[in-house]
Amino acid sequence: MAGHKPHHIAQGEYATARGPDASISTILGSCVATCLYDEQAQVGGMNHFLLPDGAGASLNSARFGVNAMELLINALIKEGANRSRLKAKVFGGGRMIAGLSDVGAKNASFVLDFLRREAIECTGQSLGGTQARRVEFWPGSGRARQRLLGETQVVEAPPPKMPAAPVGGGLELF
Repeated sequence: MAGHKPHHIAQGEYATARGPDASISTILGSCVATCLYDEQAQVGGMNHFLLPDGAGASLNSARFGVNAMELLINALIKEGANRSRLKAKVFGGGRMIAGLSDVGAKNASFVLDFLRREAIECTGQSLGGTQARRVEFWPGSGRARQRLLGETQVVEAPPPKMPAAPVGGGLELF
């Protein structure tokens, strides 16, 4: 596997590949990447979606979970995968900013529910937490590697106000 540069995907993208040396990578925070593969056909792919659904938005985009999943599944079938043999590994869904809605948890819940409804076995997962992840996936074998990218500072409440500076003895700059 050395010497082969991974194909990198970003938010709203997906890619497929085959063979023992091909790999796909991405970096995730609250987004989710689904790695689907058919071991027998030695083909697989990865998507990277931003939100579970695009209520009211143009649903022609792989930025939304349901579209990203269908686009990837259809692309894999075109590459020779058999839908009944597909297996999945899922990553991401971190809570990156406290105080806002937990998009990461919604993404994680969506992908697990989708896989269950579609009867696609999930053979591995790393969802949630507060760290970004770099994921590399080898579609031909279904192997995946995750590297955590440092603890994200999650602020639960605004920092306390600093006490007022004492009067006198201070230096004021103009």
